Amino acid sequence: MQGVIKAYDPSSGDGVVIRDTDLSEYNIATDALEGSIFRMLRQGQRVLFSLNDAGHATKIRFGSERDMETPGA
Repeated sequence: MQGVIKAYDPSSGDGVVIRDTDLSEYNIATDALEGSIFRMLRQGQRVLFSLNDAGHATKIRFGSERDMETPGA
């Protein structure tokens, strides 16, 4: 899935990402940045992510230009 970081607190690791397709909001999982090149996230940053079994955003990563196209384009 692709989305935008709504908020992120680097000290606690708490944050929210908004999915592009339907503007659903997902809390960021505590392990979301493990194995990622990200050390922190900033508001408005475009990302690709997956959902874990608890429904939290995880495996946050950059996408290629192709991945980051406008939904529905």
